[in-house]
Amino acid sequence: MAAVIAVVLLLGVAAYACAGGTDYGAGFWDLAAGGAERGKRPRWLIDHAMAPVWEVNNVWLVFVFVIMWTGFPVLFQTVFSAMWLPLALAAVGLVLRGAGFALRKPLRRIAGRRLYGSVFALSSLLTPFFLGAAVGGIASGRAVPGTEASAHAWANPTSILFGLIAIVATAFLGAVFLTADAARFGAPDLAGYFRRRALLSVVALAVLAAIMLTVTRSDAPHVWHGLTHGVGLGLVVLAGVCSLATGWLLLRRSGAWSRLTAVGVVAAAVLAWGTAQRPYLIPTSLTVAEGAGAPSSLRWVGLVTLVAVVVVCPAVAFLYWLDTHGELEPLSGAELQEADGKEPDLQNPGLQNPDLNEPDRPRTEPGRGEPENPSP
Repeated sequence: MAAVIAVVLLLGVAAYACAGGTDYGAGFWDLAAGGAERGKRPRWLIDHAMAPVWEVNNVWLVFVFVIMWTGFPVLFQTVFSAMWLPLALAAVGLVLRGAGFALRKPLRRIAGRRLYGSVFALSSLLTPFFLGAAVGGIASGRAVPGTEASAHAWANPTSILFGLIAIVATAFLGAVFLTADAARFGAPDLAGYFRRRALLSVVALAVLAAIMLTVTRSDAPHVWHGLTHGVGLGLVVLAGVCSLATGWLLLRRSGAWSRLTAVGVVAAAVLAWGTAQRPYLIPTSLTVAEGAGAPSSLRWVGLVTLVAVVVVCPAVAFLYWLDTHGELEPLSGAELQEADGKEPDLQNPGLQNPDLNEPDRPRTEPGRGEPENPSP
């Protein structure tokens, strides 16, 4: 039973890496969009792409922590004792990121929007880095049971490299999804804008992956062996194939399928890491059997997981489908046209937003004296 729950835990980590990673990547491109005028249209797209689903993606993180706490209490205690600082910084980043995203749009003052926009963007960069650094500490076997908190557990070559890979992987996911959203909203120039960034990201991710294999050979030999042999090697090859497929689809402007292959890249990479650690939760000090909780706890965790698969997963999948098909939120440009007494063009949603088609014309909300500018 412990092995089954360990697989569930790994799948939860992969789900959060893909779903939450896409949102972090959108925040990364918000940070890299440039000044107020240059970055206005990309940030508009980021806001509208994230708004319907950004909160639900954290469900996977809560699920992972619950599985760790109840199914593998020794792992939970070890990780949070040895690496409380990066995990605390990641938690602070989660809170600030949510606050920044929620508060930057309704504020009247431009200075306030820029402040909260900066908080959102910087938190989207730092949170995945610290989460990745914690994973690197686990992979390199530095967070052994009984270890006291120290920088050595997470400030090491493997941890830093995992943190950088986490940032680039989220940027890659965000750019691919935003490319498809731009095409759906009828903004071909923004589709090209994010397509170029997606292609650069997949190249950077491949380079970092190659460096990671070199570093882990000496710094995390057990994981390196798992990644270069057996099932782990197969998953690494699958991630590489999905990377090539994503690049090919982006060059052919097949945005919808590129999202699936991009998710395949990140999911295969996470599964390769988890498989490479077998039979350990923390190489080479804590096995799955040693770290597992009581059999009764594992049975209850299995039951809760089954309920989640039956009830929660279909609901989340349906939410994602509604979002990617534009069924959740009308574009604000249509509301402005209605306020002006014009009939919105529902057949071409991209044309409903002046930020997408008339970048030089400021957008003013009813009842406000300032043009809306979502840039930080």
